[in-house]
Amino acid sequence: MDDLDLRIRNAVKQFWATRHRQASSQGKASGAKDMGARAAVTGGAQMNGFVELVRDLLLENGAPPDSIHRNKNVELPGWYRAEKSWDLVLVLHKELIAAIEFKSQVGPSFGNNFNNRTEEALGSATDIWAAFREGAFRPSSRPWLGYLMMLEECGRSTSPVAVREPHFSVFPEFKSASYARRYALLIEKLLRDRLYDGGCFLLSQPAAATTGDYREPNPELTFSRFMTPLIARLRTQLDLDR
Repeated sequence: MDDLDLRIRNAVKQFWATRHRQASSQGKASGAKDMGARAAVTGGAQMNGFVELVRDLLLENGAPPDSIHRNKNVELPGWYRAEKSWDLVLVLHKELIAAIEFKSQVGPSFGNNFNNRTEEALGSATDIWAAFREGAFRPSSRPWLGYLMMLEECGRSTSPVAVREPHFSVFPEFKSASYARRYALLIEKLLRDRLYDGGCFLLSQPAAATTGDYREPNPELTFSRFMTPLIARLRTQLDLDR
């Protein structure tokens, strides 16, 4: 992974370019500026560069092409719902090896969207682990779950956020924490509680559409640390299958 930084930069460029294109096309079609902004949030495909990067790294480390699923055949059974679509699924010889979520958030509505992302992450993990407990993926051993988030770096996402405590105190780490800090805390805690096995958190600004600039504010949540155990899991399974 010697050229990893360059490859991440290309994924960042693709993210912002896709977002700008979606906002522009939707805004022109509707004639409404707010509709263009909404499309940039909900248009999808923005994280495809990261999905493709993870797929390519898996292929380079021995994963058969037909073992990696994205866009289709990504549904996995749940316990509290029939199935859930993941962004990337790795199934090797009918054994579930990994499932990964790729998420992003841009402004201006960081508060509500952060709460939605938190509930989604907790719900997806709780559901799939319950399904695993009940034998939904037999004969699979414990699969590897990953969560990758890219957040727009701007004043509203990096400034302290007030908390409301009408009855009880929030945990101290949340006091004066920005949304960027809250995301880092969320992913840290998801990993600590083993709801996910790998987490990555990136910050980037819209100008990165031309530069690919990004930051990894938490050294525990870098892309390299995200990929290393996933590749190790893949290689272990490939060795077992020989």
